Amino acid sequence: MSAKASKEDILNQLERKAGDYEERSGSCAQGTLLALQEQFHLGDASTLKAATVMPGIALRGETCGAVIGSLMAIGLAYGRENLDDWEEYLRALRPARRFCRKFEEEFGSLMCRDVHKLMVGKSFNLAEPAEAEEFAKAGGAKKCRVPCEKAARIVGEIMMETEKPT
Repeated sequence: MSAKASKEDILNQLERKAGDYEERSGSCAQGTLLALQEQFHLGDASTLKAATVMPGIALRGETCGAVIGSLMAIGLAYGRENLDDWEEYLRALRPARRFCRKFEEEFGSLMCRDVHKLMVGKSFNLAEPAEAEEFAKAGGAKKCRVPCEKAARIVGEIMMETEKPT
C-alpha cells in the first residue's frame, strides 16, 4: 500500500486480507492476526504460530478466533512488557474492550458458536469430523470471512485513531 493510500483504502485492504487468509487457512484467529501483523508490523512468525489453536478455543465453540487474533494484535501494539507495569496493563485494556464492544455489537456475541449461528444458521462442533464436514458443505469458511474481515477492520480503525504507548 502506497504512502498516499487513504485510511479507507488501508482498511479495505486489511479487511480483504483477513478474509482471504481465513479462507485459505481455515483459521479465523491466524487469518485475522496475520492481516493485522502485516499492516501494523506486529510480532513475528512465532506470534502467528501461537494463534494456531485459537479458533473457537481449540474448536470448542468458545471465543471466536477472529476476536482472539484481534486481541493478540492489540496486545502486541499496546501491551506491557513488564508484569509490574500496571499503568500499561490498564492502558492496553482500553482498546481491547473497545474492540470487544464493537465486535459484539456487530455479531451479538464474542462466542464462536453464536457467530456460527448468525453466519451459517446453526452452531457446529468443529472438533467432530461429521460436523466439520457439514460446516464445510454449508460454506462455513467462506461465510466466516465476514467476522474476520470486520474484526480486522475494527482493530485497524482503533489502531489508526489511538495513539500507541511509547
